[in-house]
Amino acid sequence: MLVRKPGALRGATALVQARAAGTFTAAHEAFWAAARKAHGDGGGTRALVEVLLLHRHHTHADVVAGITAALGVGAVSPDVVALETRKHAQQHAAPATTDPVVVSLQARRLAEMTDQLPLDLRPPPSVAVYDSLLTGTRDA
Repeated sequence: MLVRKPGALRGATALVQARAAGTFTAAHEAFWAAARKAHGDGGGTRALVEVLLLHRHHTHADVVAGITAALGVGAVSPDVVALETRKHAQQHAAPATTDPVVVSLQARRLAEMTDQLPLDLRPPPSVAVYDSLLTGTRDA
């Protein structure tokens, strides 16, 4: 709704509540002011709405960091804020585990030989059914 009618944001109850709760930060205010200065009231507010939509997929801290970084270089583009938000999220993401989720058969067999894993006593899978694809027969 706000994307199509950005003028409704200024008096929106949600904005009043967000300001009171502290979730609409000084960074948001600064971005909005800079965007309105650069793009006019309607265009600047649309840019802010696009930035606010980033909160759907990113943490509050990441979005605020993205806004701050964009304003730091003088950018008032929601695309720049989105990029900086993703960069901040990646820098502060939990480190990936070093344990592989999928172990290749060769790596598993090597680990079995060195007693790092319990023996896999299952027989190797049969691929005989696929031979029928090569020969054109159906009796496999």
